[in-house]
Amino acid sequence: MLGRIFTVGGYTLLSRLTGFARDIMLAAILGAGPVADAFFVALRLPNHFRAIFAEGAFNAAWVPAYAHVHGEKGAGAAKLFADRIFTLLLASQVVLLIVAWLFMPQAMSILAPGFGEDAEQRKLAIELTRITFPYLLLITLVTLYGGMLNVMQRFASAAAASIFLNVAMMMTLAVAVWFPTAGHAAAWGVLISGFLQYFLLAGDLARHGGLPRFAPLKLDEDVRGFFRALGPATLGSMGTQVALFADTIIATFLPAGALSALYYADRLNQLPIGVIGIAIGTVLLPEMSRRITANDHDGAMKAQRRAFDFTLLFSIPFVAAFLTVPDAIMRALFARGAFSKADAAAAGATLAAYAIGLIPFVLIRSAVATFYARKDTATPVRASLTGIAVNVALKVALMGSLAQIGLALATAVGVWTNLLLVLFFAVRRGFLVLDRAWLMSLGKFLLTGLLLAAAFWLIARFSGPALGAMRFHDELTLVLLAAGGTIVYALAILVLFGRKWLISLVRG
Repeated sequence: MLGRIFTVGGYTLLSRLTGFARDIMLAAILGAGPVADAFFVALRLPNHFRAIFAEGAFNAAWVPAYAHVHGEKGAGAAKLFADRIFTLLLASQVVLLIVAWLFMPQAMSILAPGFGEDAEQRKLAIELTRITFPYLLLITLVTLYGGMLNVMQRFASAAAASIFLNVAMMMTLAVAVWFPTAGHAAAWGVLISGFLQYFLLAGDLARHGGLPRFAPLKLDEDVRGFFRALGPATLGSMGTQVALFADTIIATFLPAGALSALYYADRLNQLPIGVIGIAIGTVLLPEMSRRITANDHDGAMKAQRRAFDFTLLFSIPFVAAFLTVPDAIMRALFARGAFSKADAAAAGATLAAYAIGLIPFVLIRSAVATFYARKDTATPVRASLTGIAVNVALKVALMGSLAQIGLALATAVGVWTNLLLVLFFAVRRGFLVLDRAWLMSLGKFLLTGLLLAAAFWLIARFSGPALGAMRFHDELTLVLLAAGGTIVYALAILVLFGRKWLISLVRG
């Protein structure tokens, strides 16, 4: 399990690093003005649908269902099941794409109503979204293929696919002068990346399992079971995405640059979510599904507890950094070209608000795995809908006084609500046992986080005067923070947890 986590996490980390390079180019070329806001709406719309229906709901219902059919009925039955789901999936995505192209002006009125006051910005957002929206169809097929490969214990190509998004966008941004605007260049990069990701996954699956083909539609028990799981999973996956939808809608009424601040803050916040939370959750779901199909419920619970420990171990440094030195991080990464230090300060404050909810963000995928692995996609919906209600209510309450910072803070409170309810339901059903040893471990993680936050604050406090006269002082400060934080955190983990705990965590 650990090797697979590092495979997924390693490729995801490479994806995030190339993503930062892409965002540095975006910040320098697009800045944080009207064209940037229009592009981020065009990027968010297909990404929201992808996160809800493709990587979110579809993956949650598909992986356990495919693992169950493959484990109990054999490869032939699993291939037929995949063919039928592929046929239905492709047909639905083609219909959605046509509807989106035809009714994009109406959709933009709902999703970015604040753009109505600027006809040119609204027109640009519609045009860019029509370019990016076919990306959703391609990524949905990528998710289908990736789920099949994951059940086969092949994780590399699915984890590496998103690297193409960053590379393609950097290539088109590099020749942005050939496009009407830099926003057009970035939008075409998104679409090109969809084709690259599709061919990568299709090639891997063709070599090792065979691509799904069109099959006559038949609602047999396996297909009906998949759709019974898909409906609740869709609702369950909507929590965070509804929050981000609301962010997009509300931010269009805020001053120019609010959407951009949310975007850059969310991009940094997504680094640990992707590298840690999604990577571990991606490996954990098929692992728990396989163990539960084999009636090894104790093994499934141990795998989940181990995933929780890994998640917290790797997440605490990000939480400490984002809460204590967000401005320093934003200045070092993005404050150049069209992206000013004032823009970096706004994005940094937004990042700190997001960071309050970072722990539940990275834990939620592993937490709901215990339900999804049992093909129970309904229970997490109750937690998710409650989190949505809290989130949206707080957005409305905070948007006036705190602008985009209030939107991020509301998202953090909502995801905490979601996670705590999921854990409560899991404990009540007997799927998770929060014993004294694990509660002690949580206390130790909290203490290490406080020590690391203090170290970050001290390094930033004293490095400013020492490096202020140097040309690259922001970048050097970030290097000092990373080096000093690594030493302090490693020592704190060794002192509080000990070598035996680390060895047992690695060896499982």
